[in-house]
Amino acid sequence: MGFLEDIVEATEAEVARRRRTVPEPELRARFGPDNRGYPFSEALVAPGVSLIAEVKRASPSRGPIRPGASVTEIVRAYEASGAGACSILTEPTRFGGSLDDLVEARAACGLPLLRKDFIVDEYQLLEARAAGADAVLLIVAALEHDRLGQLLQAAADLRLEALVEVHDEEDTQIAVEAGAEIIGVNNRDLRTLEVDPETVLQLLPDIPAGTVVVAESGIGTAEDVRRMGEAGVDAVLVGEALMRAPDPGEAVRALLTGAT
Repeated sequence: MGFLEDIVEATEAEVARRRRTVPEPELRARFGPDNRGYPFSEALVAPGVSLIAEVKRASPSRGPIRPGASVTEIVRAYEASGAGACSILTEPTRFGGSLDDLVEARAACGLPLLRKDFIVDEYQLLEARAAGADAVLLIVAALEHDRLGQLLQAAADLRLEALVEVHDEEDTQIAVEAGAEIIGVNNRDLRTLEVDPETVLQLLPDIPAGTVVVAESGIGTAEDVRRMGEAGVDAVLVGEALMRAPDPGEAVRALLTGAT
């Protein structure tokens, strides 16, 4: 079993456990006032190339990234340094994240927040909404074809935007046919974990005009960001390069300075 199949199977089992612990009606009761930030998509189409700065505690291939990191300190540094949005990795087993990280980020900053996880069930959308997310990640390769459309509609019903992640031509066609308005091209193949920075450039012609495009993985310098902007990418998602930097806020500024 490959990495993606393994993590999807583990996620399904974990979601079933959480649903038994906190039934859906109880989770909905936690929504409270809608105190989330401004629209995620709005942040991505600001002038220039927008940055989705990620809180990522660990990597499956490279282990711990920033042990003991304070979510509050990091997202406030991202916000103060010019990031347009934050991505909070909530997957616990391989990435060291949690929904508590998302709750803490929501309390600490006013940027739009993306829940980044392997979402396979509507229950996870309820969790994201209860924790204060503005958007969720939906990975085409992790879902059956009809499930993408179902989750897109369920997210919209909860007033959550969706970043639909693709890696190849087939994924992109599925995302477009499902009506994805924000498409993230992951330069990392989740089946092999290999990174090819050219992936996003190869797939751009397959994405309809008017779609918000996000480049993910393999971006670590202002030159990378500038190149994405020149190609027509609206935003970049960067995590590990920022989290490994001695000063994440300064790393954000370095990425954005002179990038456009």
